[in-house]
Order: sequence, then C-alpha cells, then structure tokens
Amino acid sequence: MLTDYHSHILPGIDDGSKNVEMSLGMIEMLRKQGVERIVATPHFYAHRENGIPAYLKKRQNAYEKLMQANPAISDITLGAEVSIERGISEMEGIEKLAYQGTNYILLEFPYTGFYDWMCDEVDNIAYNYKLIPIIAHLHRYTNDFSKSQIESILSLNAVFQFNIEAFETHASRKFIKGIINNGNEFVFGSDCHNLKERKPNFDLLLKKCKPEWIEQSNQLLDHKTRRY
Repeated sequence: MLTDYHSHILPGIDDGSKNVEMSLGMIEMLRKQGVERIVATPHFYAHRENGIPAYLKKRQNAYEKLMQANPAISDITLGAEVSIERGISEMEGIEKLAYQGTNYILLEFPYTGFYDWMCDEVDNIAYNYKLIPIIAHLHRYTNDFSKSQIESILSLNAVFQFNIEAFETHASRKFIKGIINNGNEFVFGSDCHNLKERKPNFDLLLKKCKPEWIEQSNQLLDHKTRRY
C-alpha cells in the first residue's frame, strides 16, 4: 500500500492546503500517482499553539471538513509535524501528536542551527513516552548542519523520513543510499503543501527509487508499535 508519511493536506490549518478544494485536488493527484494511504501531518509549533488540546480540536475540525467532501483517498491517518523546541519533551500530552494508533511521532529539527539539546529533546520524548521518533526530511539539513551534527542525529534510535524531492539530485540520492545501506529505518513522504511549487510528487519516487525501498517504506505503518 503506497503510503505518504508526510503531508499538509488538511485544509486551513497551517501553511499547507488553503481550503477543502485545494485539499481534494492534492489528494486526487496523490491517488493518480498510486498513493493509497496518507498521513496528514500539519505543523505543530509549541510557541505558536494555545496548547495541545486546542491544536487537536483544530486538526479534527479540518479533518472532518475534508472527509465530508469525500476525498479520493479515504485512508487518512492523523499526525503532526512537531517542531523540536527547548522543553517540548516536557509538554503534557505530546504523545497525542503521534500518528494515530501508533507510537511513531514526526519531529522536525529547526533551521536555526544545531544544538545538542535538540537531540536530548528527541531522546526524552522517546524515552518518557515510549515513542519512536521519525526525523522529518533529514536530507534538508546537510547544507546547514556539519557532518558530525548529522551523525549525532543518525545516532538517535529513530526512523528517518525523506522527501521525494531528494531524488531530484545526485548528491541527495547518494546521501539517502548511504543511510539506507547502513541499515537505518526510513520512510518517504511528499511533504506536499499545495498544487504548484510544492505539489504531490510520488511519480518522481516511482521513477527514481528502488522498488524494494518503496516497499520497505510502505510497511512501517503496518507495524503500529514497537519498543524504543
């Protein structure tokens, strides 16, 4: 079951889809590209949100609006793309931002530079809540983080998510190949935000990626939980 593990298809909740019509168009595009299952991961920034309960209510409202419109793909799991901020691991209810029905949580490193406390926050979330971190779009940080900082992230007991855009360049493909060949768990996601410059792109994945890698990615959501 071809699965998109990172998307911004819910209408009007973040910088992704602006409305239900755009959401329906994005989902129809994913369907035509062979996707059968989507994880909706709207951004969660602790410093911007009025707490987790308010965020969950907003997310649920957006989801219900979308489902009432009968999207082309109905197998949609709710999650979040959680920005790693200092103290995020101490935020009550953080486990409710995991992919629903699983113990996987998508975490995004900020673009403000790397600090050791960031990996500490990831470890604390995993240990305190028995969650498995999925590190969002790791390939994006290769130009901003040093090699040793990337290695610190790779040393985490985590799954690494790659945006399909990474298959557009030789350097990114080589980076992904090295991580996969090293035995790390991984998943793919479109990280789609709209129908133009950040549109669904699973057609690129099917063209550029090894079929066995796609199959391995697809299977992660079938393993709902595992020990950290």
